[in-house]
Amino acid sequence: MKKQRIDKFISNQLLISRSEARVGIRRGQATVNGDVIRDASRLVEPQTDNVTYNGQTVGYKEYVYILINKPQGVLSASTDKSRETVVDLVPEHLKRRELSPVGRLDKDTTGLLIITDDGAFAHDIISPKKNISKSYIAGLDGDVTDEMVALFKDGVVLADGTKCKPAVLQSLSQNTARITITEGKYHQIKRMFGTVGLGVNTLHREAIGGLTLPNNLHNGDCIEMTKQQLIDSILHKNA
Repeated sequence: MKKQRIDKFISNQLLISRSEARVGIRRGQATVNGDVIRDASRLVEPQTDNVTYNGQTVGYKEYVYILINKPQGVLSASTDKSRETVVDLVPEHLKRRELSPVGRLDKDTTGLLIITDDGAFAHDIISPKKNISKSYIAGLDGDVTDEMVALFKDGVVLADGTKCKPAVLQSLSQNTARITITEGKYHQIKRMFGTVGLGVNTLHREAIGGLTLPNNLHNGDCIEMTKQQLIDSILHKNA
């Protein structure tokens, strides 16, 4: 692991500004392996050095991985000047500077969403080339027919001429269907149903690959997971 300046390390891990970290360091509020450090440029080894700040141990995590049960009306974004975002729902002890949702759910769409600061991992999850399935339950203003199922299986052509990859459409009950896709175009599911004259009243993402929401993860709640836990769960269905 590459060494980091102690001011940067403390700033990143504790979600404080670099300038605030520097002031605290100059005041003797930081230690490395028991020694008080006043030089903000001091290099530390994140994985092996014991760093404290204001008496608090500064634990190291290269990235964090969070599973959230996204509620309706919350933006899938990192920040917004006037509206609540999914990152606003993350507990303070898990917040990091580069946290972002993996892909986006529409404001009114609910359900499973991953939030992380690991950009490479996020790219792999949302890339159509990886063929990772995403399953949704849609509340519709009409019923799904066998003809619609066949059309979705062949790949819907959207109103603007965009060809979608094949999707699995299942009728679950009156006005309710499950749709599984492997890509994530803008408003894709609503646009797909629009080609067959159906409106989407509600949309809930239930799974990414084999990853589903825990039964006890209530609306708006988050849990931290490891990268390996996410990968194992996601790939379980796609293997």
